[in-house]
Amino acid sequence: MSGGVLVGFHQFCFPGRSESPKFPDNKTHSLPLERRCPCTRSRLDSKRGNLVSSSMIAFASSASVSGSGAEYSEQLLGTKPKQKKKKIAGIDQDELLDPALLADPDSCFCEFKGVQIHHKICDAESVAQNLLQEQIVSQIPSQTKQMGLPMILMHGFGASVFSWHRVMKPLAQVAGAKVLAFDRPAFGLTSRVNPHEQSPSSSEDRKPLNPYSMVFSVLATLFFIDLLSAQKAVLLGHSAGSLVAVDTYFEAPERVAALILVAPAILAPLYIRKVVKENQSERDTQRQEEISNSNSHGNPFIRLGNVLSEFSKYIVQAIVRLIKGMGVMVNSLYKKALSAILRSSLGVMLTRMVIDKFGIAAVRNAWYDSNQVPEHVLQGYTKPLRVKGWDKALVEFTAAMLTDSSSESKPPLATRLNEISCPVLIVTGDSDRLVPSWNAERLSRAIPGSCLEVIKNCGHLPQEEKAEEFVSIVEKFLNRVFGRSQEQYLQAAI
Repeated sequence: MSGGVLVGFHQFCFPGRSESPKFPDNKTHSLPLERRCPCTRSRLDSKRGNLVSSSMIAFASSASVSGSGAEYSEQLLGTKPKQKKKKIAGIDQDELLDPALLADPDSCFCEFKGVQIHHKICDAESVAQNLLQEQIVSQIPSQTKQMGLPMILMHGFGASVFSWHRVMKPLAQVAGAKVLAFDRPAFGLTSRVNPHEQSPSSSEDRKPLNPYSMVFSVLATLFFIDLLSAQKAVLLGHSAGSLVAVDTYFEAPERVAALILVAPAILAPLYIRKVVKENQSERDTQRQEEISNSNSHGNPFIRLGNVLSEFSKYIVQAIVRLIKGMGVMVNSLYKKALSAILRSSLGVMLTRMVIDKFGIAAVRNAWYDSNQVPEHVLQGYTKPLRVKGWDKALVEFTAAMLTDSSSESKPPLATRLNEISCPVLIVTGDSDRLVPSWNAERLSRAIPGSCLEVIKNCGHLPQEEKAEEFVSIVEKFLNRVFGRSQEQYLQAAI
């Protein structure tokens, strides 16, 4: 240690002395601490204690100048302050909650195959009583009230039960029965579960059902029909919910009284009459083959040529099947790899980025006039972002759509649309930017006997943008299909 430092240290300990202590060269020297008297040791210990405490006070005062007391304690403990998570679409991600804590007063929950499904039920009788208490006279025809068919409402991608908040009560009046809307898994306030940690719902199930699959949504729809104690129900699907409604019809057509498809996100076939022409061409080729076979019975060279041509045809077919099998295998591997990437932390991060950047913009773009979207509507669509695990559930839903194997065993939906025999109403907005109205027009031509209604100056959400006009269209459709005059009801009662 240098002499200047020693002098400074001495002056700090003994402020009354200006000079450093002088020791004779060959006389008395300082004794070790253990050989001094107790009083001397105590005085030195107290001075050292005062020195240490003074140093700590000086360091603490300098720390208080440079930062807060919390930062000082974090410096001593060696911990870093907890950083706040970035908001997603304006929703704070630090305090995510269980769905039950975000429920509305009229929210209901029921368990289906290990999932707590959030739903709301609107009863026609309770609505009528409320209207009577408010002294409002209903304008709905009496034969519509007596129809008595419940309705199941299914929302689209990124939506929830909130999508139906303007039309549930009016639809209950129109149907004259209960109207039920439920949140599909990964959306709304339905519980977010990990499909890889689920156990089979019964001993008969070899593999647990993926709650984010289309099959689960179809079975949940049929479950809610049973919950309403109904034999049949009118299925009303919006956007991607229309696909659930149609798949439910093909699963159990005897349980579906009618289909109402609103802005349906179902790809309509481009050519409808092409099937008839292909069948006719196949018949013509068969006739030509029969004629050529009858002429070739007497000529051995022609018969040999026919055998070689048939043999080469089988070889070509085998090669084509091999190529198709390889294509299916490559496609399956690609889907599995893509789903693995989606389920990774990178996929979750990308999902959060997409929702943050395009979530609110997508809601605004769904309306005819994006500047007229009310603030409470934006809050209703972003509310599910406060649910624990919303990001991972959305990733699982996307992965389930990519790896859905149930649709591979069935013919394409576009080729089965002409098999729908129940009454069908298709409603679309003329300015829908997400699902163009021309697709709804083609879809109406593909479904025999379906009715198409186009709402003017309307976007992708007719049930929210044009609620009164939408309910009026549904009412007219139900009256035309199921409505009976009062005299017919009296005759049936007699």
